[in-house]
Amino acid sequence: MHIQLSNASEKPIYEQITIQLKEAILANKLQAGDALPSIRALAKDLKISVMTTKRAYADLERDGFIETVAGKGSFVTERNQDFLREELLRQVEGHLQKAAKIAKTAGLSSKELQELLSLMLEEDK
Repeated sequence: MHIQLSNASEKPIYEQITIQLKEAILANKLQAGDALPSIRALAKDLKISVMTTKRAYADLERDGFIETVAGKGSFVTERNQDFLREELLRQVEGHLQKAAKIAKTAGLSSKELQELLSLMLEEDK
């Protein structure tokens, strides 16, 4: 598992870790039952504070992506399909909000934006 941190990112380091681990789980790069590195090991590998990795793991646990077993470590949780779909839908909505804002700035009409999205979806087929 490779986590890439950027000092130039507007997102705090713990959030960068959280996002990358969520993406790996949603893309099935990490599967249910897979063990994550210990908080200390990840902090050492990334050369960051243990508190930072602890915050990232706490957020992942709060959101239901991982579970921590005392004395054993943190593991990817079993995901149900409804939850996965909801998480992906939330991500799509966020990206579409950004796209709509940029489209307004560019003076695109709603119809033009919809046509652009349709073209992009067709390219992926």
